[in-house]
Amino acid sequence: MQWIRNAITIGFVTVWGIGQARSGEFDSILRWRNIGPYRGGRTRAVCGVPSQPNVFYMAPVNGGVFKSIDYGRTWQPIFDDQPTASIGAIAVAPSNPNIVYVGSGEGLHRPDLSVGDGVYKSTDAGQTWTHLGLRDGQQIPQLAVDPKNADRIFVAVAGHPYGPNEERGVYRSVDGGKTFEKVLYRDENVGASDVQIDPSDPAIVYAGLWESREGP
Repeated sequence: MQWIRNAITIGFVTVWGIGQARSGEFDSILRWRNIGPYRGGRTRAVCGVPSQPNVFYMAPVNGGVFKSIDYGRTWQPIFDDQPTASIGAIAVAPSNPNIVYVGSGEGLHRPDLSVGDGVYKSTDAGQTWTHLGLRDGQQIPQLAVDPKNADRIFVAVAGHPYGPNEERGVYRSVDGGKTFEKVLYRDENVGASDVQIDPSDPAIVYAGLWESREGP
């Protein structure tokens, strides 16, 4: 019996080792390739859906939002009827993949930047959109959705790129975006560049602030 147990253990280790070697060989032949879409230029907003591995959202900073349901083989525009095409962030609610939040305004400070008009929400996986607010934030580089509560979201608002404004910092909503509360703010010149929720403890939230001003 002892011999059988040892043989099983050795056999398991051997098979596992072969699997690891084959995995390494497979990884070595993988190559990056461009799968589109080819509109809108630079891109900073991409989001997958863990429960639906075939579904992806991506948004160029000047191209609106695109969706793929076939692992990135084809992409369909789903945001073209909205008043802005400048996108800085996309977030799919982990607890409900039909709920998608979009932050407009690219959030990249550069001479040819584009600004947006706040936060949008879809409750039908991108078929229709509702504008939620934070219109004067102009640049939203990040969104974070509570992994257990799709109505609890945090928004990093960078603010006006060329001058001071009050609507910047980190905002929180606990009602799905019907209302927003400013929960982190330094002054009218400092915006938020990032916000993240600890997936193991949603009560812990991390945020980054950034003071930047574009010249005329």
